[in-house]
Amino acid sequence: MRNSILISIFSLTIILIACKKEVGEYYSSSYSEVLPAGNCTVFDQSSLAFSYKINGMTTDQNLDFFVGNSFFNQNWVESPSSTTARDGLGPLFNARSCSSCHFRDGRGAPFSGEGLLLRLSVAGGNPEVTYGGQFQDGAISNVSPEGNISITYTEIPGTFNDGVQYSLRHPNYNMVNLNYGAIDPGVMVSPRVGNQMIGLGLLEIIEESDILSHADEADADGDGISGKANYVMDAYSGSISLGRFGWKANTPSINTQVAAAFNGDLGIKTNLFSSENHTSNQSNLDLLANGGIVEINDEDLDKVVLYCRTLGVPARRNSNEYNIQKGSNIFNSLNCNKCHVESYVTGTAGDIEPLKNVRIYPYTDLLVHDMGPELADNRPDGLANGNEWRTPPLWGIGLFKTVNNHTFLLHDGRARSVEEAILWHGGEGEASKNAYKNLPAIERSYLLEFLNSL
Repeated sequence: MRNSILISIFSLTIILIACKKEVGEYYSSSYSEVLPAGNCTVFDQSSLAFSYKINGMTTDQNLDFFVGNSFFNQNWVESPSSTTARDGLGPLFNARSCSSCHFRDGRGAPFSGEGLLLRLSVAGGNPEVTYGGQFQDGAISNVSPEGNISITYTEIPGTFNDGVQYSLRHPNYNMVNLNYGAIDPGVMVSPRVGNQMIGLGLLEIIEESDILSHADEADADGDGISGKANYVMDAYSGSISLGRFGWKANTPSINTQVAAAFNGDLGIKTNLFSSENHTSNQSNLDLLANGGIVEINDEDLDKVVLYCRTLGVPARRNSNEYNIQKGSNIFNSLNCNKCHVESYVTGTAGDIEPLKNVRIYPYTDLLVHDMGPELADNRPDGLANGNEWRTPPLWGIGLFKTVNNHTFLLHDGRARSVEEAILWHGGEGEASKNAYKNLPAIERSYLLEFLNSL
């Protein structure tokens, strides 16, 4: 079985390499903004644009990338199974594979089974006593899922200052058809959709001091923007570390992010998270067959981590066009770059050489910001409060439609377009949003063209 998987992987490798073009065929400089990830930039504008590995890895790392890709994309099955390397799913889960939430290594959609999940907590940040820290709407055979997620939307009309009308949709979430009893009436619910996977290894090794240089928690400069670092426990290192990943920057490392997703989303146990993902009030589930004490071993987990670390970033498109350059200037004039920080140089941590000392253009500060009451989930996460969200990287945003056939943005996918995402900004983003609303239509279009070139 494993040999047949490897043969398939190598066949896919040949196809991808044949399609992929090298950096040098396009540009002489690896450190131009048209190369958002420097030597880790890839050239493809197809639906596979987010799925290429970076250049320059060792032979062993290249092999591990494709094995990790296999574990990322193939469905896990319930135990007992003859497919022992991939059994242990559930008993409760949100997805059967990593790629269910990150299809083609891209973004999830705000629909059950397509990358949406609900985080749960009660006062003090504790998990809900019966349903735990994450609502599971999937289950293996002969097991009841925790219930279903119901979403309705309310349209909110608005008008630009030039009289052009728009509409935003406000989501309303309910957990229905509950199978394990009543849920705590004080539960705090935070919807999340899966983020794109590109460039994660580069973000992971940005020097902490470079990230903190943009923090201004007390707004000492009086610009109304006060980015804050979220320090959280890293299960992998066992220490308090700077959060970089997740919608509230609540995870410091890709190791922890991947292992936590296996456990919380798929019900797959690792040495890092070795408990089943259900609560003591669902103890009848302990009697079910499982894939063993550990359901993905450290060696295979490390290959999935390497895969997630080494996905390249697609090159910019049409960056020299007049409209896009005008849009870039408008982006900066609206102070969007105060949170969506354009550029960093990566550090030297780790053993993946191509990730080191690279000039990158992710357009994020990796800090959390108060985005106002309309986007608030009212659920603290580490040092981030219920109004605060991590600044999402913007690289690749113009290819979301191509890769995933949708443009649902923000933490819960409520925004149906880049423009709607801008119009949802509040709190520290309120002034920039209002300035955008005050632009002439042609300048709004320039800004959108710029963002869609990233």
